[in-house]
This record gives sequence, C-alpha cells and structure tokens, in this order.
Amino acid sequence: MARQLVLELGHRPASGREDFLVAPPNETAVATIDAWPDWPDRILSLSGPEGSGKTHLAEVWRATAKARVIAPGDLAAADLPAFVAHQALILEDLASLDAAGERALFHLINLVRAEEAHLLVTSREPVSRLSFALPDLVSRLRALPHVELGPPDDALLAGILVKLFDDRQLRVTPAVVAYLSSRIERSVAAAHIAVQALDKASLSGKRPVTIPLAAEVLSEISE
Repeated sequence: MARQLVLELGHRPASGREDFLVAPPNETAVATIDAWPDWPDRILSLSGPEGSGKTHLAEVWRATAKARVIAPGDLAAADLPAFVAHQALILEDLASLDAAGERALFHLINLVRAEEAHLLVTSREPVSRLSFALPDLVSRLRALPHVELGPPDDALLAGILVKLFDDRQLRVTPAVVAYLSSRIERSVAAAHIAVQALDKASLSGKRPVTIPLAAEVLSEISE
C-alpha cells in the first residue's frame, strides 16, 4: 500500500523548567542557571552542541529573570543602554558575531557590569575555543564563569526520547525507547531526527510506533 502524503502540522514542544530533564551531563549547568541571581558573576557563559538544550535552558532563565533576548545580527545597531536597562539579557550563538558585533559585545559587557545587570551568553563551543578578532573581548570572555551541557548519558537520552514523543502526542512503549536509545547517535539532535522521522512514518502508514517501524526508519535515516 502506498504511503499517504503527510502534511507537517507541527507540534508544541514543552519548554518550561519542569520539562527540562536533569541528569549528570547537564546538572551543573541547570543548578547554576537556577541559582540566579546568585551567579558567580553578572555574566555567565553557557555552551553545548546543537540540540543539547541551550535554547531551552536559556528560555527557562528568560522566563524567570524576565530577560530580553538579543539576536547576534542586531547587536551592532542596538541601543545598548536601553537593552541593559532591562537588567537581564540573553545573547545566543556568539560564534555568529561579525566584527561590528564583537565591538558591540565588548561595550555591552562593560555596560552590564557598570549597571549591575545580568547577561547570559551561549555558544556551541566553549568561549575559550571561539576565535574573535578583538583581543580585549577575548580576554573578557575567557574570564567568564562557564557551564557546559554535555552529551546525554543512557538515562538522559531515554528521557529525551520520551519527552519528544510526548511533545508529539505519540504513545510508545519502553521497549521502543530502549531500542532507539541503543542505536542512535548519543545526541539530542539525533533524538529529534529519529522522533520526527518516526512521527511522519507513523502518520503516513497509519501504523503505531513499534520496534519494526523504528528499525525501518533508522535504516532509511542511515542511508
């Protein structure tokens, strides 16, 4: 039987603090974010690979601190004093800053400290490994307290899979979760890809999410 065409209707992922799964690979980062405003510094650096939960954790802090999010591409033209007046700021994806953005970030860091505000900066790599042209910015970023989201362990990967299935209102058995977690790459990004592909396959074939379906989908993904 031919598969039906599936329309991608989307889903509403849960992104509150209660939805962030805590395990050894991320517990230090979560504990540090949760400790605000008692951070070790007014500026905190958070890093982790794509899909590791940086945006989710930053959103948790944004909701708590009523923080304002600044896009890297908007930083150079931004009214920095007006931004700092919000007292809590988030700047994600530091590696995407251009030269003008680097200069603006340097001034933003100085303003945050002078006005006793708070700033959370995120990147895929720790800031110590990022390459910036402005030496003074490099020294300031490398001096920041830093927390990292590591790759998920077995328990966390299984929990992430369960959450992703729940976000899509898909019912799966523990056996399916165990099958997937032992066969996909140990990353949140891989879990997203597998669950999305299973969701599409389940809808198009009008089949429940079972181990045989998971085997088919993983085979297609790996091709």
